[in-house]
Amino acid sequence: MEFIDGGVTAPQGFQAAAIYAGIKACANMTKKETAEYTKKLRSGQMKPENKDDLALIYADVPCTAAGVFTSNLVKGAPITVCQEHLKDGKAQAILANSGNANTCNADGAKKAEAMADAVAEALLIREEDVLVASTGVIGQPLPLAPILSAVPALAAKRSTSGSLQAAEAIMTTDTVPKNMAVELKLGGKTVRIGGISKGSGMIHPNMCTMLCFLTTDAAITPKALDRALRLAVQDSFNMLSVDEDMSTNDTCVILADGKAGNPEITETSEDFQKFTEALKGLCIQLARAMAKDGEGADKLLVCSVSGAADDRNARTVAKSVICSSLVKAAMFGADANWGRVLCAIGYSGAKVNIHKVDVDFVSPVGSLAVCRDGAGIPFDETLGKKILAEDEITIQVTLHDGSSSATAFGCDLTYDYVKINGDYRT
Repeated sequence: MEFIDGGVTAPQGFQAAAIYAGIKACANMTKKETAEYTKKLRSGQMKPENKDDLALIYADVPCTAAGVFTSNLVKGAPITVCQEHLKDGKAQAILANSGNANTCNADGAKKAEAMADAVAEALLIREEDVLVASTGVIGQPLPLAPILSAVPALAAKRSTSGSLQAAEAIMTTDTVPKNMAVELKLGGKTVRIGGISKGSGMIHPNMCTMLCFLTTDAAITPKALDRALRLAVQDSFNMLSVDEDMSTNDTCVILADGKAGNPEITETSEDFQKFTEALKGLCIQLARAMAKDGEGADKLLVCSVSGAADDRNARTVAKSVICSSLVKAAMFGADANWGRVLCAIGYSGAKVNIHKVDVDFVSPVGSLAVCRDGAGIPFDETLGKKILAEDEITIQVTLHDGSSSATAFGCDLTYDYVKINGDYRT
């Protein structure tokens, strides 16, 4: 497996596009004002006031499809629409908007369906084959008119080079787009998997706060695709946390059009493991990118746990450390305060012999042992400050209880996180 350019349009048969619809601009306008605004926008009389806020991904044939969504009881309307449309394991297009989450609105489902219908009409495909997603402010009514007005032009813009533009369009508080792809050989054929994602704040496991859209030209059965996606999410997006706030709109969907021509992958075929590992590798890199771009973050934090009694305990410990506000704050200040790491392990709920735990801090400039057998050891504070001043830090935890391991991804906690979220809506 190797990483390549192209994002969701790297696999054969996929196109993407983005456009400025003016969703936030129209939020407080009357119907008449919205109509005038969108007319001027679509006719070119008015230039976009902000970045693109509407993205489209399209496959030129119906695809095998699967999805994983937030476990929050409060769910965005697009999620219920996606879950209904995915019941037959098929999809052909994805429409996603930023600026408004379409959550906690009485007419949310109706508007989400209208978005799907507009795409179906523009692309001449079934409405049931269109998936929709939204991200942004919760509880704000979604202005539907600017979206419906923009869809025909959006559909006309689709191209095999549109992935980066789509990745930028779904960003909210993100500072950089997440746009990646991988390539591998399966059954003697070249197979590609592409992905774009967004997520910077309100991120916590099961699912984490985010949107992620994946495409592949692999031939794979619906059951195998669903299984592969869930295994990939388990070790990537469900091991990601920025601020312990789980979103209402978390969506991760994948479309597979089979155009690579490989022998169809099933859950029992030899290539299933290879495909799953490649998909997992892509998702882990997307998760790392989202953690590093956490709201206000300066540093990517990785907690690598080894020697756990089983996978569950390893995951629990890794997540607990990465979620600790005290650990995150210490990493921001480049303070080798390893006691906070041990504290997070202790309250995690994992079955751990705390008297056997080792802790090390690692970054590109070196490694520092700070704890052995659950107790502090002498270390160079100056070296610690140097190691923790880097923008990527790994907290290595060795439990000595078994042979299982897990890795979680997060970021430091800075002053800017509060600034960003203190006035997010206004």
